This record gives sequence, structure tokens and C-alpha cells, in this order.
Amino acid sequence: MITAIIVIFIIGYLFIAIEHSVGINKAASALLTGVVLWVVYTLSSATTGDQHHIAEALTENLGEISGILFFLMGAMTIVELIDAHDGFEIVTKLIKTKSILKLAWIISLLSFFLSAALDNLTTAIVMTSLVRKIIPESETRLKYIGLIVISSNAGGAWSPIGDVTTTMLWIGGQITAGGIISILILPSLICLIVPLLLISPSLKGNLPDNPMKTSIKTNHGLGIERNIVFYSGIGVLLFVPVFKTITHLPPFMGILFGVGILWIVTSLLHKKKNEEEKSIYSVMHALEKIDTSSILFFLGILLSISVLQNTGLLNQMAQSFNETLGNERSIAVCLGLISAVVDNVPLVAASIGMYSLEQYPTDHTFWELLAFTTGTGGSALIIGSAAGVAVMGLEKITFMWYLKKMSWLALAGFAAGVGTVILLH
Repeated sequence: MITAIIVIFIIGYLFIAIEHSVGINKAASALLTGVVLWVVYTLSSATTGDQHHIAEALTENLGEISGILFFLMGAMTIVELIDAHDGFEIVTKLIKTKSILKLAWIISLLSFFLSAALDNLTTAIVMTSLVRKIIPESETRLKYIGLIVISSNAGGAWSPIGDVTTTMLWIGGQITAGGIISILILPSLICLIVPLLLISPSLKGNLPDNPMKTSIKTNHGLGIERNIVFYSGIGVLLFVPVFKTITHLPPFMGILFGVGILWIVTSLLHKKKNEEEKSIYSVMHALEKIDTSSILFFLGILLSISVLQNTGLLNQMAQSFNETLGNERSIAVCLGLISAVVDNVPLVAASIGMYSLEQYPTDHTFWELLAFTTGTGGSALIIGSAAGVAVMGLEKITFMWYLKKMSWLALAGFAAGVGTVILLH
């Protein structure tokens, strides 16, 4: 049974890794892998009569997984509502400079802090769309896009709602919102500042006359409604950690509370419009636009990891890591570098299964360093993070261009950030 589970997991993961080559969505591969693994697990236990206990284990695991999925669905819905109301234009209007160097710093820092409030994937898409509108196609524009990937991943690492992996650790009780923010905001900022300083000498001159306000379409009909939805949306996202601290309820309850608030707000704002116009700005329309395939991908991955956990494979892997690498810092750094090649979601899910809270209590150095390394390590390759894959599709950045021009910058920032985390402890 163990051999079959390992083989199936490796084959499933291989199909996820070569998604674009085989033309099969990674969500399909993840779902099929997760279900087949549970089938093999339960059928292999038929002779021992443990199938009832396996079904109970599946139900228990599904309860934990659903908390992550509901949180992601709620966050995506809020972001889609803001986007439908052109809320992100409030951010883009703040940028006035034409200096290539100054604009690089502004866009990078904006991406850094925006991804902490939203998430790195959404931020990367929004900021890439902005850069494409204001800068002609050129090597400079590609460098900006590369910096957006690095800054979005760095910004998502220090916020409990900025990256899926950090959210998983937060929901699982491995980290607290206050703990992760206080210990990782400086290392994450250094992870961005170092690449910016290194690339700055190559960013010279000014942009051609191309005022940004003429290149961005504005929906003048929204007016005050856009501001209300934008600030309400950002407000409810930032309120989620506060909600968890006050009520001690899981974070997905806070995000669902936020969706309910925004649902009421948008309904009242557009109640006088006709049905066709009203539907564009509704929560129902936002639900239709959220990335459902990503939700199903996470479901499949987490189901797969739960089998490895229940069969004891993750404990064996943990022992192997401990014997080979020696300490938790080396393990966390190693997993972070692996996340540049392997999706960080299953890596973190596996780590949660491998190492218990008894071994590493809440806010232990290991969990904080793991959140940082798996959140920022993916920047080393364009395919190493959801943000990188998204901008690769939007801008047609090649794997080799990013490897030559940006990977060394990302690794320099990664090393500086890891060093800072260790020094802070």
C-alpha cells in the first residue's frame, strides 16, 4: 500500500508540474490524485476492518481543509467586488512620477504592501496590468514585472492573509497574526530592498510622455460608490485577524463576516439601478468570476497530503529531514528553495503534517522561518509562485529571461531575509 501511495502521489505531482506541457489543468490532476489516494488507502484496509476509522479520518481532515477553502473563496470574492467597482484605480492614481528608477521603487513598495492586504496573486495581476498600460513593451517593462513578482511574494509572506501558505499556517495554529507580522515584516522588506538596490543602477532615464490618466479607463459612473467599496473591502480584509483575536473563531468566519457586510453594502449602493446594471456589481457576479479551479486545486492537494499524514509517511519524511539536515532552520531554508520548483502549497501542507505543535509550538522559529522561506523562495524562478505564473501568462516572460535577469536578485533578497529572521531570533 505505501509503495502504491508514493507512486500515485509522484505521478499526480508530475502532472501538476507539467500542466502546460500536457494541457491538463493542475486542478484536475490534484483532484484525481487526492481521490485515488484515499481510495487506495481505504481499499488496502478492507481486510483489517479499519475502513470505518478511515472514513472518520477523512471527515475530520475535510473539516480542517474546508476552513482554508472557505477563507480563500471569501477573500477572492471581496477582491473581485473591489475590481468590479474599479477600486484599484484609487491606488494607481497615486503614482505621478516619470522617473524609471523612482517608478520602480514606487511600484515595488506598492506591490509589497498591497499584497499583504489582498494576496500576492491578485496584487501581481493588478500591478502587471498597470505597468502594461503605462510603459511601452521593452526590457525595462520586463524588469518592472520581475520586481512585481519579487515584491508581491515578499509582501505576502509577512501577512496572515497575504499568501495561501501563510494563511494555512495561521489557520492551523502554527503562527499568530501578531507574531508573524512583528517578526517577518522587516525580513520581508529586506527581501525586497536588496533586489531593488542591486537593480537600481540599470534603471535610468524617464518614461516617454504617456500620462497614466489617459491610458487607464475610468468608469466615471461609479463615483463615490467605488470609494465606499474599496475602503470597505480593504477594511474587512484587515479586520479578519482582529476578528480571530477577539472571538477566537477560525479565520474563515471572519472572512465570511466580511463578505456578508460587503454584500449588504453593495446591495444598498445599487438598489436603484436596473437588474442588468445591478448584477455587474453584485456578490453573485463576483462569485462567478473567482478562480474556482484554484480552489479545487487546493482541495485536491490537501486531500493528497492528508493521506500521507494518516499513513505515517510524513512522519518518516520529517525524521529523514532531521537526520540529514540537523536543525529546523536548515529544514525551513531547504523547503523554501524547493518551493521555487515545487508548489509551496503542498510543501507547507506536508510540513504541517510532518511537524506537530508539540514539537514546534505556535510562533516557534521554525514556523515563522517556514512562512518566510516558502513565501519568498518561489521568486527564484518565474514558475515558482502563483504570482510568477500569472504574470508569465500576462506578459509572456520567458523562463530563461527571468532566470538570467531576475533569479539572482530574488536569491540575494531571499538570503538577506533569511539572515534577518535568524538575527531577530
